[in-house]
Amino acid sequence: MALIECRFNSEILGLNTSMTVILPERSHSIGLNSSSFNGSHPTLFLLHGLTDDDSGWVRRTSIERYAAALGIAVVMPQAHHSFYTDMAYGNRYWTFISEELPQIARSFFPLSHAREDNFVAGLSMGGYGAMKLALRKPEHFIAAASLSGALHMSNAAFKEDWKRTPFRYDLVFGDQDITGTDQDLLWLLKQCDQADGPKPMLYQCCGTEDFLYEDNQEFRKICAETNLQLTYVESPGGHDWTYWDAKIQDVLNWLPLRKS
Repeated sequence: MALIECRFNSEILGLNTSMTVILPERSHSIGLNSSSFNGSHPTLFLLHGLTDDDSGWVRRTSIERYAAALGIAVVMPQAHHSFYTDMAYGNRYWTFISEELPQIARSFFPLSHAREDNFVAGLSMGGYGAMKLALRKPEHFIAAASLSGALHMSNAAFKEDWKRTPFRYDLVFGDQDITGTDQDLLWLLKQCDQADGPKPMLYQCCGTEDFLYEDNQEFRKICAETNLQLTYVESPGGHDWTYWDAKIQDVLNWLPLRKS
């Protein structure tokens, strides 16, 4: 696999930013099984959590080794504390992630444009971003996975809890109640279910000791009231990299990769 640290200019953000990219290559490295698709690569957009950046997945898991055997490209963008949202008092990270980033990445690297070859996943804040991308842009992503995702941001108690962290909820969402808006994943589940067009496959996992466990149960409950296809997995585990390093392997094996 090729590991690329890519710095580039974003017109949407109005600044230089970065992404870390893993690209398949046919190689014979000792101890590494590699595979590569002919032509454009299927792509996993892999989103970081609140306290990380685009290097987090590479630094703290073996994502490069896990992806090598599948021949899949992995694009990991920088999103700061944005919750992958056009911030009320900040930058337009939703527009950047959902529109500009895929175009830029495909202009730099041989990545497939086909919906059937595009997936999104993330942990914690990134789990929220991944589900939001799939539910708001189902025509672009065939599958989305959340690992310990912050999936119930409209929860009033959850909003209070975030005041004890470095995260500024008000900078992202302002003073509005996001319930019933396109920032509310529970509302988006129903909107996606009722809309015409393709539906994404969804994968959700959360450790039973995770502080986000109850919010994940609420997401699962609302999703069960729709016809959306959800694979749900829970097991002992906390909000930590030991859990995420193990579960990203399950996510990769779950992805509906087409035969090369």
